Amino acid sequence: MLGYSDSNKDGGYWAVNYLLYEAQENIARVSREHGIEFRMFHGRGGSAGRGGGRLYQWILAMPTDCQNGRMRVTEQGEVISFHYELEAMTHRHYEQTVYAMLIATARANATPSNTEFTVQTSHLQLMQQLAEASLKHYRALIQHPDFWQWYIQFTPIEFISKLPIASRPVSRKAASEVDFNNLRAIPWVFSWTQVRYNVPGWFGIGYALNTVLAKQPELLSLMQQLYRDWPFFRLIMNNTQQEMAKAHFLIAEFYQQFSEVESIIPVLKTDFSLAKKYILQITQQEKLLDNNVVLQKSIALRNPYTDVLNLLQVDAIERWSKLNNKKDKEKLTRTILLSVNGLAAAMQATG
Repeated sequence: MLGYSDSNKDGGYWAVNYLLYEAQENIARVSREHGIEFRMFHGRGGSAGRGGGRLYQWILAMPTDCQNGRMRVTEQGEVISFHYELEAMTHRHYEQTVYAMLIATARANATPSNTEFTVQTSHLQLMQQLAEASLKHYRALIQHPDFWQWYIQFTPIEFISKLPIASRPVSRKAASEVDFNNLRAIPWVFSWTQVRYNVPGWFGIGYALNTVLAKQPELLSLMQQLYRDWPFFRLIMNNTQQEMAKAHFLIAEFYQQFSEVESIIPVLKTDFSLAKKYILQITQQEKLLDNNVVLQKSIALRNPYTDVLNLLQVDAIERWSKLNNKKDKEKLTRTILLSVNGLAAAMQATG
């Protein structure tokens, strides 16, 4: 089984997705060399920060050696309604999944043509460079001496911990003892979605791209080629820009009033700015999601209504923090939890 959620929480989006790609390739290659039949079990979540995204695109982006017509995938509770609520949706979801499996398996067994794109060692070396730089920057964020205090004050994680959102508790420890290592992946991603930062889906990529391209600007043309021709590279880039397009830094700043720590937001803004700059260059777009106008318009349509929910949540949390009466706090907590559910629905993402 390949785990995406906790891996992403510990290492960040880019690094973990590449390392899992590399792991799949190595496992499949060794299994084939020794005549071992295998089936990969992918523990993916609903959001990009937990390995989610469009299943058929993800299947086509898997390493060629993995494509043997066998696969097992988890279906997270938060995406059940998106895939199976209506009969037509269920039919379409299975149709796309089976189609992707057939195409991927056929390609893996076909003789490659001279014009067909093949992953080269140089491509993997570039990905390794980006993964290492991204991991370094991501770990620097979560290990920053001010980070944890800021995170538990800035995000509504205290209220999310009261929601029955998973089959397991929010933390492996009691609420009073919770720390980064013991917080589970679902509430980790959920809390970032609520404040409109979506950090698990993009942080570290800006630093990584800047680190590589500042020293080797000629690699930009190679990345543009990889985006056009390599399904895996294109998938990671598109999922990243989708998470970034859903982010709203102006709204997120309203939550800063709950924390005296001021050192974290500039780090997030800098990485976001760098990621946006380079992703637009690599994808050759003017704006994020220009290559997916339907989703771009959907986000723009939802944002004004979603913003109001955020402001209501901020107001409720501010009033809650000033209350001393336990019963009054409990009443207002219910209101805050309703706002959490409302924002999850508006953002079409939980954890």
